[in-house]
Amino acid sequence: MDVVIPLGAIGDPAEPPEGAAATSAGPRSARERAMGGASLPAGGRPPWLRVRLPGGPEYARVRGLMAALDLHTVCAEARCPNVGECWSHGTATFMILGRVCTRACGFCAVETGRPGGAPDADEPRRVAEAVAHLGLRHVVVTSVARDDLSDGGAAAFASTIEAIRERCPDTAVEVLIPDFRGDGGALREVLAAGPDICNHNVETCRRLTPRVRARARYERTVELLGRARAWGRPELRTKSGFMVGLGETWGECLEIMDDLRGAGVDILTIGQYLRPTPAHLPLRRYYTPQEFAALKAEALVRGFRHCESGPLVRSSYHAHEQAARAERRYGGEAADTRRA
Repeated sequence: MDVVIPLGAIGDPAEPPEGAAATSAGPRSARERAMGGASLPAGGRPPWLRVRLPGGPEYARVRGLMAALDLHTVCAEARCPNVGECWSHGTATFMILGRVCTRACGFCAVETGRPGGAPDADEPRRVAEAVAHLGLRHVVVTSVARDDLSDGGAAAFASTIEAIRERCPDTAVEVLIPDFRGDGGALREVLAAGPDICNHNVETCRRLTPRVRARARYERTVELLGRARAWGRPELRTKSGFMVGLGETWGECLEIMDDLRGAGVDILTIGQYLRPTPAHLPLRRYYTPQEFAALKAEALVRGFRHCESGPLVRSSYHAHEQAARAERRYGGEAADTRRA
């Protein structure tokens, strides 16, 4: 049965957002032709934000495996609305380096504070064991931000990639990395381990970054993605994503796309911001499925290999399919980029 997840689970606003607009700014004639009408204001409950309650034997198996191996997933820690679907299909995004983040971004549900202690040296092995048990052909590894570590956690990413390669040599590895505070050496260490996809999310537009992303800089994100393209192997794919509904304009969405393509980003994800708790940033408005389709069209015109755009899209949602579609669009390249 399809149900609407209750307040707090995916983040309906607890109060009407200040200054909410019924539509985003932009060239109205072209925009309205593409989208076919105005979107709902943020105070509504759009019918397209319906997900199935998590459950079923496969969901239980994944949850039990994560608990048995003492592993964390961004699916659970960030209250992802797709956890039921993904876990029911035996897929998950592993979150290494603990469950406490040193940053307090205004949109994120992950616990923040002082993690303390060195990284768990056995965690890469346990991640690889989980990948083998689940039979994953494409795995996503992310982390909390660890600004308390000198390398920002780069060595842990490299060790995890290597452990998965050793245990599951046919599995493609995607990493969703923090910005490492701009440390080029940390990025090189991750790239040297040979991920298939290097992902770092821009999250929002330049104007809103200081309010949305704690201790992050828009320019530093774009620079990191450009460096990954320049320093990685020729077959490496780069990826980024952003949320809508935080108060950005239509023109700012297009500016994000232009900046990411300028950095050579291959794959783009666009999803709806959903307020995790009343303490997080207010939701300004919902985008309609037609608007997400229009954003995808804009991305493809700009040359992205693939764009996943929709209300419930998250960075690692259907990640294996994103990678395969990106390769098919250009033809003749293997979906497993390590064999390209």
